[in-house]
Amino acid sequence: MSQAPIDIERLVSIMQEAGRTEVMPRFRNLGAGDIREKTSATDIVTEADEASEAHIRKAVQELAPNALFVGEETVAKDASILEKLKSADLAVVVDPIDGTSNYAAGVPLFSVMAAVIAKGEVVAGAIHDPVSGDTVMAERGAGAWWDLGKDDKRRIKVAWPVPLDEAVGIVSATYFEEKAKHALLPRLENVKIFANYRNAGHEYKMLATGGAHFVLYSRTMPWDHAPGAMIVQEAGGHVAFDDGAPYDPTRYDGVLLSACSRQTWKSAASQLLGVGAEMV
Repeated sequence: MSQAPIDIERLVSIMQEAGRTEVMPRFRNLGAGDIREKTSATDIVTEADEASEAHIRKAVQELAPNALFVGEETVAKDASILEKLKSADLAVVVDPIDGTSNYAAGVPLFSVMAAVIAKGEVVAGAIHDPVSGDTVMAERGAGAWWDLGKDDKRRIKVAWPVPLDEAVGIVSATYFEEKAKHALLPRLENVKIFANYRNAGHEYKMLATGGAHFVLYSRTMPWDHAPGAMIVQEAGGHVAFDDGAPYDPTRYDGVLLSACSRQTWKSAASQLLGVGAEMV
């Protein structure tokens, strides 16, 4: 791999440590007081989220003391940190448990995610599954890899493109504006299979490893998308907003579409989002 400003292998090790020591011991062991709502019944935080983020934050501050730390739970307490990301020379963005609703419900489908951002550009990303112990990761210009443990590390590549009516898609319509959601849902009949796992980490991993052809989101917070966008791009995929602009970790509006190829991106944008040819 190339040399990112922060050693991605060390960052992955920190994520794995958090998974082993903070996330998995609390899985299916949370008490009633260990789960709290943030903004709604589907937007929650657990004691494990906070413990995992604290573990990662401490280790990252030792690894890269000059880096801005942008954790989902840290930003929930101090939103001004997110604004600092736009001007930071170096930042580490972390989702301590992506898929908290699954985690809290005892469903083994969640991830620990992190991305390294230098001057507004994602230069490395990783998605770790604490249940299976595997990790997908990438550095800009160096490709994407799947670390399955026991010295089994494999290069990954997105699926071969197929027509949209034969495609497997992952669609998260939760945060679409009402009018856009009403327009999108009937159009999904154009897709062979579509699903949603309430966990962007696993969804991006499916796309990057060839298990899906596109993923579609309308909420674009950096901890949810910077790691996956980086990995998908390095695995050969195409990632852009619905207006055709490339992924930007400091942009939080618009619809984000990632696909196994530029042609698949165009087909999904046109048939699902009604984006005209001039936009793609």
